[in-house]
Amino acid sequence: MKKPFDFYRQEKIVFEKDAALLKSKSFNLSILRFTVFLTTCFLIYIMFGSYPAVFIIAFLGILFFSFLVVQHVNLQRKRALVNAKIDINKIEIEVLNGAFHDLNTGNEFVNSSHYYSNDIDLFGVGSFFQYTNRTVTNEGKTFLSKVLTENKTQGIVAKQNTIKELSKKVRWRQHFSALASLVTTKDTADFIVGWIQNYKPVLPKFIKIIQLVFSTFSLVLIVLVSLGIFPFSSVLICFFIGLFISGSLLKKTSSLYSQTDKVRETFRQYHVLLNEIEGEEFLSKILQEKQTIIKSETKKASTIFKEFSKILDRFDQRNNILIAFLGNGLFLSEIYNAYKAEKWISNYKHTVDKWFEVVAFFDAQNSLANFHFNHTKFIFPEITAEKGIIKSTNLGHPLLNIDKRIDNDFTINKEQFFIVTGANMAGKSTFLRTISLSILMANCGLPVCAESFKYSPIKLITSMRTTDSLTKDESYFYSELKRLKLIVDEIENNDYFIILDEILKGTNSKDKAIGSKKFIEKLIKYKSTGIVATHDVSLCDLENEFSNIKNYYFDAEISNNELHFDYTLKNGICKNMNASFLLKKMEIV
Repeated sequence: MKKPFDFYRQEKIVFEKDAALLKSKSFNLSILRFTVFLTTCFLIYIMFGSYPAVFIIAFLGILFFSFLVVQHVNLQRKRALVNAKIDINKIEIEVLNGAFHDLNTGNEFVNSSHYYSNDIDLFGVGSFFQYTNRTVTNEGKTFLSKVLTENKTQGIVAKQNTIKELSKKVRWRQHFSALASLVTTKDTADFIVGWIQNYKPVLPKFIKIIQLVFSTFSLVLIVLVSLGIFPFSSVLICFFIGLFISGSLLKKTSSLYSQTDKVRETFRQYHVLLNEIEGEEFLSKILQEKQTIIKSETKKASTIFKEFSKILDRFDQRNNILIAFLGNGLFLSEIYNAYKAEKWISNYKHTVDKWFEVVAFFDAQNSLANFHFNHTKFIFPEITAEKGIIKSTNLGHPLLNIDKRIDNDFTINKEQFFIVTGANMAGKSTFLRTISLSILMANCGLPVCAESFKYSPIKLITSMRTTDSLTKDESYFYSELKRLKLIVDEIENNDYFIILDEILKGTNSKDKAIGSKKFIEKLIKYKSTGIVATHDVSLCDLENEFSNIKNYYFDAEISNNELHFDYTLKNGICKNMNASFLLKKMEIV
């Protein structure tokens, strides 16, 4: 496989050539269609009055013109699909060049009370979600946000295998995303599933028999009238009876139509996506399980969705006055379509939610697989049951430019707690977010930005970015206390990797030092694992009291009246602080 950048660039070139060719074909087809129209009109004009020649010309002209219209529609769809793939490869090239801030931010998933998402820039501008997300459906986007925030440590190897397999199917993934992008749906899958599952039939059970008998009678009557056995007035009487029957149920069928019209485009989109999933061969356990779900009925899920899509398309013909008028009068077509829609809902309401979930799953997993494909040098964590929680070499932040990124070796064992000190801007917060993201990515089955990474799975909880709340009338300090209380409550029954950044910032320095020390002592009592970053070097004395506490620091050096950082994690306590220097340097004091 080529390098990601080369692959995307080559794919873009190929699709641009295809797009140009399809554009040319579309233009030629338009000319041909216009020519057929003019030719048919001209031949009808010169043959007018010659029967049946004029009818044959009209019939053949309309037939050929209709064929060309269908070909034009198919060609336009191919063009749209190719253009979508061009856009997909353009985006990947831009992201690899560091330009991803115009992508979806996932701001709707920001949650300040979540275990870690608000602290590590998981959502928002410049976030990991914005960098990673390539979902096309709303449900896929929501599913991806759940994957990143669920904080689960089970089945990591199976997750890794899923991502590895899908990563190799790059053209399949792009085709799936391109298909999904062609239709804009009106409502979310949750709304549609809820409507289907709660829908109560409005048509009487015997309506199918009435429609069948009446349609058969109308058809026989039309044949008899054509043979001259019955007068034409009998068809008119039958026609008005049909309109009366249709009109008596118009309120109920109209109500059903108004509801199904909202979901019609969704089923048109999803049946092609289900078909793509059904037609692909998968080897990993999770992907095969998802594929089994959509093959659990007597027919394929894509076929079932397509059937409903066609039912709704026929139902939509009620807006064609001529078809609706004749269809309802002679064949009770509105009643028939409403009955078929209700029957479909009744047959599949028990399982339709699972099919929507499968599409959302693949849409989300494609984003994770795409991340792996784009980062060939990132490695999958080696999952162990050893005492060491993390043992890594050259661990870095996945969103930082490789030319500017400084990587660090990092090892921490279960029940160890590290106190990290350092000067302002020396890299403490970035380091904390690097560790946090590595744990998150490992738990999701993603590769991490490291040369090696042995990992004993553990949940993550953080307190790094507490804010006050005017709406809840909460001070900053009280909000932070609530966060620390959450951590204490959680670690009573579960193992967590705890990451703290400058705790108790909302009180005076003496009170902060005393409170911070007592809080860390409590964490040690619970045999917790984690890191706390602080400017308060007095906390480093805890290393002398507890064997499982270790001190580390990030340094800053002042040379030639300039501040220099190496962003390297070192053993010990930071001695150089830079606040006073920066105040003077910036002429603040």
